[in-house]
Amino acid sequence: MGRHGWNSGARRWRLTALLGVGVAALALVLTVISTLPDNKGSTAGTTRDGDKVHGTPAEPPDQQGPSVGWGFTHTQHSADEGADAAVERAEKLLGERPLPQNQAIMGWGADNPEPVKGRYDFDALDRRVDFIRASGGTPVITLCCAPDWMKGGKAGVDNTNWSQPNLEKAPDPEHFQDYANLAATVAKRYPYVRHFIVWNEFKGFWNDGEGRWDYEGYTKLYNLVHKALKKVDKDIMVGGPYLVMDSLDPKQTDGASDAVKGAWGRMDQRIVDAFTYWNEHKAGADFVVVDGSSYTNDDEMLPDEFAATEKFTAVSRWIERQTGDLPLWWAEYYVEPADSKDERQGWSEPHRVAVQAAGMIAMARGGATSGFYWNPEDEKGASCAGCLWRPTDRASGGTRLPMYDLVSRFNEEFGPGTTYESVPVAKDDVPNVRVLADDKAVVVVNTLNRAISAKVDGKRFEMQGYEVKWLER
Repeated sequence: MGRHGWNSGARRWRLTALLGVGVAALALVLTVISTLPDNKGSTAGTTRDGDKVHGTPAEPPDQQGPSVGWGFTHTQHSADEGADAAVERAEKLLGERPLPQNQAIMGWGADNPEPVKGRYDFDALDRRVDFIRASGGTPVITLCCAPDWMKGGKAGVDNTNWSQPNLEKAPDPEHFQDYANLAATVAKRYPYVRHFIVWNEFKGFWNDGEGRWDYEGYTKLYNLVHKALKKVDKDIMVGGPYLVMDSLDPKQTDGASDAVKGAWGRMDQRIVDAFTYWNEHKAGADFVVVDGSSYTNDDEMLPDEFAATEKFTAVSRWIERQTGDLPLWWAEYYVEPADSKDERQGWSEPHRVAVQAAGMIAMARGGATSGFYWNPEDEKGASCAGCLWRPTDRASGGTRLPMYDLVSRFNEEFGPGTTYESVPVAKDDVPNVRVLADDKAVVVVNTLNRAISAKVDGKRFEMQGYEVKWLER
């Protein structure tokens, strides 16, 4: 969205001739300006009652703990819009095995929620929340990003700058409380949403002078938001810091941490420092949130794409040692490096699903209780690499894709409260499979691009290349 200004021009006017007109015109201008909210920008389509409860029933659900299970995040395009038949189909699909669903308050399909201070536009967010509830999902809200007027930009419905650099700016410190107030407004509007994540990936929180994360600034914002949400309802559950757990080549020593390392790499020390500061200075937390990839900052999958997922186990266990018994969420997790367009389409779907399954197994083995697959939904088309369902632009859309089967089954079998069990794996199969089990089910992943005969949990069976197989116990 563009900026605009007013310039009187260079022409010199003779005040003696125009004084009367000028005074009258000035009075008119001042009158018009004084009627604009905050003297800044249009408020068309906004309302003042942002905290008015939206949707029924409005009561919070009973017995919801800090762990929500394995689900997904809505991105720019999702199934809340499209051909009616496709939207209904996707909604019904998700209702078969209800999943936790995460949505940001600004960006990724949601409009600017507060274009002018005290004036709200929740139409897009309302639609996403309505879809989550209609499909039986547990709604989770990520409190990111911030309206322009909170970060040095111009207020007004038509003045939102949606460029990525602007969207990813943090609120200015003098507007931290304004952002906390917005968070409270969101919580009042959706009283049935019980889980809130504060911000996203430390976006905009970087200390240029010291070449590190501005963890002091983020923690100040986090604490204000935490306080505001708990004031709305003490039973609201709040988590952070949503740091990207970056890792470096295992041979690198400069800037690398000795605290968390493996064949997959070594943690970036700046991330360790940022997490440690937040953990020591946070006002409180009901769960811990991080994200990250199995590959290094140089997109290296070490020793290979399956073994690299061991990073999720190592990082999860390190976080548990720092935070004690707080449930751990992975808000995003990536196992396939993106191309120059930030797309992940280079692998076959069986390959992609198999490595994703290995990553989810690694997170669970590390103690994570919840994870959100970043759904790369396309707006149009008959197929969609890595998506949970086919795009809903056409009546035939909204049908299941292989990644949905993985995520939904994983959540069904290994949801909150799962106690994992060890199962025997034939010695010659140990290098080639990944396994996770509880008392009712076993998931087995073939890490090879060829058929194998495997023996797991006392059962012999055939597996196709990159197959993910579920066994009943």
